[in-house]
Amino acid sequence: MTQTHFGYQTVDESEKAARVRGVFDSVASRYDVMNDLMSLGLHRAWKAYAVTVADIRPGDRVLDIAAGTGDLTRSFARRVGDQGLVVHTDINESMLRVGRDRMLDDGLALPTLACDGEKLPFRDGAFDLVSVAFGLRNMTHKERALAEMARVLRPGGRLLVLEFSKVAAPLKATYDWYSFTVLPRLGQLVARDGDSYRYLAESIRMHPDQQTLKEMMKVAGFSHVDVHNLTGGVVALHVGVRC
Repeated sequence: MTQTHFGYQTVDESEKAARVRGVFDSVASRYDVMNDLMSLGLHRAWKAYAVTVADIRPGDRVLDIAAGTGDLTRSFARRVGDQGLVVHTDINESMLRVGRDRMLDDGLALPTLACDGEKLPFRDGAFDLVSVAFGLRNMTHKERALAEMARVLRPGGRLLVLEFSKVAAPLKATYDWYSFTVLPRLGQLVARDGDSYRYLAESIRMHPDQQTLKEMMKVAGFSHVDVHNLTGGVVALHVGVRC
């Protein structure tokens, strides 16, 4: 069998999706609280920056992949207006339910769909913008997922990939200490699940760095890719234009 990584572990490819699903099933109810705590609230600024760069217009069609609890989905929906469309998707149904309920509380009734980012159930060229925030690193075949995102974008449409990336060298020692010492303890205390947050730290290190991901996006069908480093490279926003 073909093998892949799950954090620092080596597992069969057929097992990875189920393991990732288990991680997010475990933390779904405390996901937003943990995001605020572990990023000191910075995840809100990162997402707000991504929405600004997206430059969505009324009437646009947007696909939000690995959308989870729907932070970006809600922001996109407010910008596309009644004439536009935003589809809220995730492979994990527990996360989708939390996101759907939050959107309903905000008065938003949007299409919500459980689907695999590597096998998108949408026609070619269906969307003006595709977004995936903090989800690409969990996908088994990233090249396949990027190619699918390119397929469902219209020519000239854009892909936004917001993801943890390679931190600047002066920050590495402090960042590693925080990731492997503080983060699992915080996860155990707040979410009663230190292992899932240890996986988070490991999965970040296994994810392609900024330049590698840029090249992967070009191979997948994006003619131009800009990279925006945020917070010293803790997070990077890749913006690709569909050929």
